[in-house]
Amino acid sequence: PAWGAVVSLALGVFGLVTAEFLPASLLTRLAQDLGVSEGAAGQAVTATAVVGAIAAPTMAIVTKRLDRRLVMWILSVLLIVSNLLAAFASSLTMLLLARVVLGVALGGFWSMSAAMALRLVPMRLMPRAMSIILTGVSVATVTAAPVGAYVGDIWGWRTAFMIAAVVGALALLVQLATLPSLPPTAVASFRTLVDVLKRP
Repeated sequence: PAWGAVVSLALGVFGLVTAEFLPASLLTRLAQDLGVSEGAAGQAVTATAVVGAIAAPTMAIVTKRLDRRLVMWILSVLLIVSNLLAAFASSLTMLLLARVVLGVALGGFWSMSAAMALRLVPMRLMPRAMSIILTGVSVATVTAAPVGAYVGDIWGWRTAFMIAAVVGALALLVQLATLPSLPPTAVASFRTLVDVLKRP
């Protein structure tokens, strides 16, 4: 079993979910700095969710001929880029662009993690592998908002996004070191997606 690779997926999910929830704890300062209302700044959360919902079912199709390892590396790079864009955002438009990029990374990474876990460990160990990956979600859900608020109060909201970028970089480094090559085993298509959606 490639447990190191499974842990790297958990770290990736942790970084993504942390970045997803960050704006919720930073809205007031973020809105003031960008000169917009808190409602407008709140679109940063909505943008990620909407794009993530679209990316999740389509990522496997769009990247159907690429090694799964390469896809996860690319998505982790997008996580880092999105946080850096957010940290240096000078306008709401730039912030929303950063959050759209995060949505692509979040939806794609999350949807492909379970499928990758199936190839990293034997089926009998799948529950343990998924529990490790889901731990990343749980820890991020509990800690992202309070830690983000704390960092934002002391060093500013931009620093919070910079720290999130560092977390993403650490996750990428672990993935580079542990993820084995995983060529696509089947070629998915949009027809497959439509057929799945039609099922009762």
